[in-house]
Amino acid sequence: MTEQIYQLFRESKGLSTDSRTIAEGQMFLALWGNKFNGNKYAADALKKGASWAVIDDPAFETEKTLLVDDTLMELHKLATHHRKELKCPVLAITGSNGKTTTKELIAAVLSKKYKVHSTKKNFNNQIGVPLSILSAGEDTEIMILEMGASHIGEIRTLCLIARPDYGLITNIGAAHLEGFGSIDGVIKAKTELYEYLRKTNGIAFYNDRDRLISRKIYGMVNRAVPFSDPTGTALKIVPEISDLNLAVNVRYRKKKLRIRTKFFGSYNIDNIRAAMAVGLFFGVEAEDIADAIEGYEPDDSRSRVITTGNNILISDSYNANPVSMKLAIESFASVRAEKKLCILGDMLELGDRTEEEHKKIHRVLTDHNLQNVMLAGPVFTRVSSGFRFKTFQSVGRLRKYLKLRPVNGHHILIKGSRGMALEQIYDLL
Repeated sequence: MTEQIYQLFRESKGLSTDSRTIAEGQMFLALWGNKFNGNKYAADALKKGASWAVIDDPAFETEKTLLVDDTLMELHKLATHHRKELKCPVLAITGSNGKTTTKELIAAVLSKKYKVHSTKKNFNNQIGVPLSILSAGEDTEIMILEMGASHIGEIRTLCLIARPDYGLITNIGAAHLEGFGSIDGVIKAKTELYEYLRKTNGIAFYNDRDRLISRKIYGMVNRAVPFSDPTGTALKIVPEISDLNLAVNVRYRKKKLRIRTKFFGSYNIDNIRAAMAVGLFFGVEAEDIADAIEGYEPDDSRSRVITTGNNILISDSYNANPVSMKLAIESFASVRAEKKLCILGDMLELGDRTEEEHKKIHRVLTDHNLQNVMLAGPVFTRVSSGFRFKTFQSVGRLRKYLKLRPVNGHHILIKGSRGMALEQIYDLL
């Protein structure tokens, strides 16, 4: 059945899992979850011009539907089939922090020389990765796939679908502890990428400044390429003391380059090192790499400096875990500004370590003498007794406070987990 569906997919104008946005000629695949049943929307998708509808509930069968046992598994099978048809190498990227930024930078760099297909936004799960693969054209020369996970075994599954030739783990830290159980669980989950590369004799790029990564990689892969020496010649990247936007000085062979980025925070230097190393490994000229990195525009909620009519925002609210929160605070503490304000939201999915990790953030703030702080969320509110920080049970309450007491003339760091939706306050700043 999969072979038949794949041939019909090839004859269609792509594949969609959303009946609301499906284009005429696309194949519709009906996914379902706890709160929705895509099978119910198959008829609507067909009315809008879908070529076929793949379903797994016989109650919705028509002459234009294709019935399978499980639509998610069928999506995986179709993506696996398409990956085998593509002749391009695949680079898989995972890690606790910086996956999307590293993926975007590497894609920008490799696009200077190759036809690159990469994961859109952060479509990095068991649905997003297969959809990313299926949207790759036959002319793709390099595919870059971001892989996320919140449970052990998910990276292994994604590797079996994507069959990466190259892999990169940005870092390993306390993230998604609810699903992984402990930091050891995070390590086990992320290094499933290394295990796959060992079995297939693939190549792993690694951050040789990261002690944990450097320690784990040896014995886990057969071939490893360090960021500092991707081609047999040392690559040196040093951050420059500058204003809010990160600048770095690069030395490679006899070349000296200065790259001024649109990122905030020295913690982004490892994302730049990754992009430089991968680019040089694949034969992109150093000057072209520098041009790509300088031209890259980060998402408004990822380490972006935004100047409003009233304040300068350090917008890093897309997501947060203990490692990324600590790094953002440390970088913000070094900013020279007369008036500074930290607005931080709860860090989610930390399981049994939730309160402990939030208390650690208190210590980071105190150690860096950051006193003007607003904390939003039930966890920060619960653990902030004894501190002089302002706390708000919800972002909604924080928003009401900011309406009554406008903030002007400040440099403001905004960071929290995606579920906190801190972007709700941007218009008040």
